[in-house]
Amino acid sequence: MSKAVQFDSYGGIDVLEVRGVPRPVPGAGEVLVEVRAAGINISEAAIRTGAVRDMFPATFPSGQGSDLAGVVAELASGVTGFAVGDEVIGFSMRRSSHAEYVTVPANQLTPKPSEVSWEVAGSLFVAGATAYGAVRAVRLVPGDTVAIAGAAGGVGSIAVQLARRAGATVLGIAGPFNDAWLADHGAVPVNYGDDLPARLRAAAQSGHIDALLDFFGGGYVAMAVEELKVPRDRVDTIADFDAVERFGVQSAGGADASTAAVVAELADLVAQGELEVPIAGVFALDDVRDAYRELELRHTRGKLVLQP
Repeated sequence: MSKAVQFDSYGGIDVLEVRGVPRPVPGAGEVLVEVRAAGINISEAAIRTGAVRDMFPATFPSGQGSDLAGVVAELASGVTGFAVGDEVIGFSMRRSSHAEYVTVPANQLTPKPSEVSWEVAGSLFVAGATAYGAVRAVRLVPGDTVAIAGAAGGVGSIAVQLARRAGATVLGIAGPFNDAWLADHGAVPVNYGDDLPARLRAAAQSGHIDALLDFFGGGYVAMAVEELKVPRDRVDTIADFDAVERFGVQSAGGADASTAAVVAELADLVAQGELEVPIAGVFALDDVRDAYRELELRHTRGKLVLQP
């Protein structure tokens, strides 16, 4: 038997349980990975509560988790490119990575560079692919000014760095606690609160905002379209689906970037010291409820990680 996080009904943190389950067996084209680290994400909390059940319904008992990094424990016959003992980064599309063992298709794995820690490797996929896809969606070019809401969170902290790599001036919307981190990573900190549109314009060298990435929700899309006059095709949100309907803005997220090739590209940037993935905390698998309790306060800088 091995351990896995599961829940039997929609609800709050208390529905999460760590259970003994049979060790998975890899099917055709699959790899069994012994999980060393698995990031947690606010989208998983939304799935668990049922807030997005129309888009992402759960089948009970439901597992949880997409991010993973670990060691290859077993290969199905015919799988090539990996060997038992290899260190890998990858992802599960079956909500199953919050576990001691997980089976995934081989094409959802990439080798883990030795320079990348387990904590970073295990939390790279969801936040990294989402940030990568969102930055790409708004077509940043050198000279652009982009405002990023939730700039110090798990997705936002990566998006800030990718937007800077694209040559854009980044206005990072976050609380004052994150000012120093944002400035150290080339962004201009702009604290959320009253008169935000005016303060964003004042912080922009050109006086206007070319694009906005919303990783938090709560009205940033409306502000971008109605007050900052950002073109709708250069606004992307992963958090405000009502605004997508209302304003016709993008919701690119990481769907198109959810590939092992993108994970490998991001991991190489980390290995080269060109991308930082902040780790806000590490929790044992048995402490999964505590991990989500902290995550759902929405004030962590970077990623929270489970270590089975």
